[in-house]
Parts: sequence; structure tokens; C-alpha cells
Amino acid sequence: MAHGDETTGEPVLITLTTPARRSVVEGLVRAPQPGNTAPILDADAPDPDIADFLATIVHTDTGFIARTCSGERAMAIVAATAAALCGEDIPAALSTPDIAFLNALKPPAVEALRTVLLAIETEAIEEVIQALHPLARP
Repeated sequence: MAHGDETTGEPVLITLTTPARRSVVEGLVRAPQPGNTAPILDADAPDPDIADFLATIVHTDTGFIARTCSGERAMAIVAATAAALCGEDIPAALSTPDIAFLNALKPPAVEALRTVLLAIETEAIEEVIQALHPLARP
């Protein structure tokens, strides 16, 4: 400011908004689609096979698509993917998904989860969506 210039000292008001939080599950469930380029995980495979897959896939930039007709198994895959990303116990997350933990994920963790778990493909769309409903918070 040049010498002699006066300022009014009044604040300038601006509106700050929090960016919208991306949902853990919104848009995650869909019907099977042919021609996927991402790896496909059979979510009904044995837990040790899924744990090995997740421990590896979270360190790639491809992401994956899970396939299951079980809502319970879909929830387990979401939980296990988050566990793999956070360095937590993948088999424990598969057997006992921690809903409170998943709902407490911060936006960067949700974004990372959705970057890795691209979709859950199923013939039982309504059942899977209903099972994931506890994670469908705004």
C-alpha cells in the first residue's frame, strides 16, 4: 500500500462451503457388464483367496470389480477393501465388517476406497443395495 492511501478496514465476506462427501456405496452396485477392463473378483471365493487378492490390488492403479449375489458378502468386500487400504486385518474385516469404522472414514479414505473398489456387480441388485444401506449416509 502506498503512503497516504487509506483503507476502510472493513472485512470482505466470502462464503466457504464444505465439499460434498462422496458416499461409500452410492452408485457402487450395478448389474454385470460385459467387457470390463478392470480385474474381476469372485466375492464368493474363499476368504484367504480374497485377502490375497485385496492385499495385492490395493497397491496397483487398476482397481477391481467384485461380483456376488449376496448382500452380506458385498458388505464384507467393502469392509475388507477398506481394511486392505488402511493396513488392517483383512480376514477379520471379511468375517466381521465394522460398520462404525466404515461410516467414520474421512473423505480421502472414501475416495481411495472407491478408486480401488470400482463396482459390485450382481444379479441381486435390490438385495445387495439393502445390505449396504447402513453405509449409505449422506
